[in-house]
Amino acid sequence: MLKEKTIAPNFKLLSTTQNRYSLKDSIGKFVVIYFYPKDDTPGCTVETNDFNKLISKFKKLDCEVFGISKDSIKSHDKFRDKYKIKFNLLSDERIKVVKKYKVWGKKKFMGREFMGVVRSTFLIDKKGKIIKIWDNVKVKDHAKEVLEALKTFSKK
Repeated sequence: MLKEKTIAPNFKLLSTTQNRYSLKDSIGKFVVIYFYPKDDTPGCTVETNDFNKLISKFKKLDCEVFGISKDSIKSHDKFRDKYKIKFNLLSDERIKVVKKYKVWGKKKFMGREFMGVVRSTFLIDKKGKIIKIWDNVKVKDHAKEVLEALKTFSKK
């Protein structure tokens, strides 16, 4: 797992805007990156919709929000359109960024073990430093918790 108070690893990924997004593009703003397992599944939909409901509050605090999964852009576009998501989803089909952020790990589901995305969120400051990490996230009220942390850091 990455550590707080370290520089967030830079990356470039295809975005639902059809452009490549680089973390460097957001220097000067706060950034929330949340990694989630799969588009349009129950937990991921709740988490994404919760961030979506609060997006204007994140923007008021000069913060961009990005969701990253290993789903394709086509899958992300369907997910975005279905739920009217107002922020970009990034596609990491080759799981390079997922591994860079150390959120690829063993998971258990219905008695089966497999490798997958461990639901995790990173709050990054305006200089590109990780200021808060949530790992093994429980989706209920998670977006609110991230917003509250952002409010605290934005006052510093």
